[in-house]
Amino acid sequence: MKKLLFLMVFPQCLFAQNSESLSSGTRHEYSIKNFKTENSVVLPVATIVYGTYGHLNASHDNAILLPSHYMANFHGYEWLIGAGKALDTTKYFLVATELFGNGNSSSPSNTAEPFHGPRFPEMTIRDNVEAVHKLLTEELKINHLYALIGFSMGAQQAFQWAVSFPNFMRTVVATSGTAKTYGHGVVRLEGQIAALTSDEAFQKGDYKEQPKKGIEAFAIVWTGWLFSQEWWRKELWRTNEAPGTTFEQVVNNYRTNFIPGADANDLILQMRTWEHHNVGNTPGFNGDVEKALKSIKAPLLYMPSETDLYFPVGDARYEAAFIHGVTLIPIPSLWGHTAGAASNPADDKFLNNHISAFLKNISK
Repeated sequence: MKKLLFLMVFPQCLFAQNSESLSSGTRHEYSIKNFKTENSVVLPVATIVYGTYGHLNASHDNAILLPSHYMANFHGYEWLIGAGKALDTTKYFLVATELFGNGNSSSPSNTAEPFHGPRFPEMTIRDNVEAVHKLLTEELKINHLYALIGFSMGAQQAFQWAVSFPNFMRTVVATSGTAKTYGHGVVRLEGQIAALTSDEAFQKGDYKEQPKKGIEAFAIVWTGWLFSQEWWRKELWRTNEAPGTTFEQVVNNYRTNFIPGADANDLILQMRTWEHHNVGNTPGFNGDVEKALKSIKAPLLYMPSETDLYFPVGDARYEAAFIHGVTLIPIPSLWGHTAGAASNPADDKFLNNHISAFLKNISK
């Protein structure tokens, strides 16, 4: 059976196009000593893994930031990169960062005591943005971005960047993600956390072996939200499967091979990061998401999926009403949340065409 598109959520299995045919990028690490989180916990060392594509020009004004999505590595945006795509590496210098908690950047699974496993501090989207700001300005000497493009949790970061550092980028693109996780999204994430932690082997996060049953329960709950209901009714999963693959095999593949090798505490850490996000909680906005959205200065291309069950298009329309200079273009797709990361040829073309046109228009 071909690897099913666990899409965007998990770059290890990225979808339709063959990432081996693209530039693979160069892996780097950047460490920050005594990193203080938003919740006032100090990590002796916080490490960010990131990838770069292309070359930074002499004036340092061709950089584009690509912040990662849930449990993704830096290869998660290769659907945008390459010849005929929106991001030409002969023109742009791309920096693709990995979120805290993905198992590569500082995470519950790779941090020593007293912060190992369930004792790792909660990391917010703002923590990730602050850390990457240090990476860009102190390590790479980049003080202004040509663009910032984010999908899903990457879109959450994109909105936070636009609020925290409104003059730092020329433009912003957000696909399949919102500036706040609203109540329904919190309930979904709590359901997935509950499924994972219900396994007796979880042992409150101090497990000796990965809680396999809990991870499988988490995966099957997550799968139910990944695509639209019509995607399942029309059996669009057949698009990426070998002839003769059955529905039962597809579902079992999601259950048992959703994020290969993932650590349970890492999965939970990033879900907590996701569910607690709200740009309104940025200092100076007193929890007011509408006020925070009104503060955004950079032109913003907002591309929700019309059938996203994670970040419903209605939430995007609500937020867009408060953003000056927003261009709202819903993705007409049955592929649910995954549409925002080009999970099929039609969405790939739609995204690349609109993002290319938006970047060209901004450069005029």
